[in-house]
Amino acid sequence: MRSADMRSKASRFPIPSCLSGSDRIPPMSSDTPGSGTPATVRLDKWLIAARMFKTRPLAQEACDGGHVTVNDRAAAPARAVKSGDIVVALTHSGKKILRITGLEEKRGPAAHARTLYDDLTPPTPPSEEPVALRGRGAGRPTKRDRRLIDRTRGLE
Repeated sequence: MRSADMRSKASRFPIPSCLSGSDRIPPMSSDTPGSGTPATVRLDKWLIAARMFKTRPLAQEACDGGHVTVNDRAAAPARAVKSGDIVVALTHSGKKILRITGLEEKRGPAAHARTLYDDLTPPTPPSEEPVALRGRGAGRPTKRDRRLIDRTRGLE
């Protein structure tokens, strides 16, 4: 381009006064996209960053299917979540109750993902079912053995 063309373009698109000097550029706040930690994140992105689901489509499908709630409300995949929210998600490994402690949009290492939430899920109670033990190498149980096993389990 010729310099005359550059000058005419510059006059047609003047630089705003707030951006003309380096001292007038406002500092970036913590909720702007380029900073370290955002103030809110999409729920489906947070779920994959926290490694509750393996892919974003799986997280979106769970949200759309009603398997994810945020603060006791059904949540859409685009719902904005913030630190302190309570998320209840039905995952492949069961129901998880999580309190969000950190925000992240991208999936990272598992060690970092564990720092994004506090797991409030109550521990599963131990099963009270008696276990029928058989000797190692005893082979397939006979009809009589099967009946004894069923009796000890309370099925008869």
